[in-house]
Amino acid sequence: HAPKIKAARAKTRIVPSKFWPISLRFGCEGNRLLSQTPGPAARFQRITLPMTDAARAQQANPQQLLIDLGPTILFVAAYNVMLRVPATKENAVYLATGLFIASTLLAMGYSLWKTGRIAPVLIVTGVIVTAFGGLTLALHDDTFVKLKPTVANFFYATAITGSVIVRQNVWKLLFGHIWILPDRIWTVLALRWAAFFACMGILNEVMRQTLSTEGWVTWHFPVLYAPTLLFAIANAPLVMKHQIEQAPAAPANGN
Repeated sequence: HAPKIKAARAKTRIVPSKFWPISLRFGCEGNRLLSQTPGPAARFQRITLPMTDAARAQQANPQQLLIDLGPTILFVAAYNVMLRVPATKENAVYLATGLFIASTLLAMGYSLWKTGRIAPVLIVTGVIVTAFGGLTLALHDDTFVKLKPTVANFFYATAITGSVIVRQNVWKLLFGHIWILPDRIWTVLALRWAAFFACMGILNEVMRQTLSTEGWVTWHFPVLYAPTLLFAIANAPLVMKHQIEQAPAAPANGN
């Protein structure tokens, strides 16, 4: 019976990506997938796939969300507190902008110290926050700090679209270590996000033109960031459907 068992093991293969929903139903967890032995007596067994160091670091770094959103949350909170203190009410937006710049630079420094790198998106954010926040403080004009989300979102939309045109998909460069997808799907995702960022830039302009400074500071965070989370969730089925599974490592001799 030994040769038959060996042959059966040799036929074991990874479930194709189209079976991903089935794998989820059978309890796929993390980088653990189910493999299926073809034939009438098909059976499932667990296989642990290797994860890249970057993907493992991505999962093991819950502080990244705080690094990304912390400065903006601090800006909104500080402004609303200072607005209610008579001594700081008149200059609340400028004091909060100073904290915004300082906390963004601090987040970049912390990320470099903790992970040894600064995410490209955080670098872009830091440059834009420092530039437009600095103009806000230097010219004593809150228009510039309110322009920051518009400029950032249109920059992202332009950069992503341009990268697709020159066939250097920045979306794949940023997230290719987490997901393995066909190039066509990377293009679809990139163009979807480019359109989304353009819409967010337009939305911020509408808010900037129609709301007071107090209204903009209070509402721009939930109005601009909540749709980002929902849009990411909406794209998850596309990623899961087309995810290309890595081949399992060859078993050691004697196993």
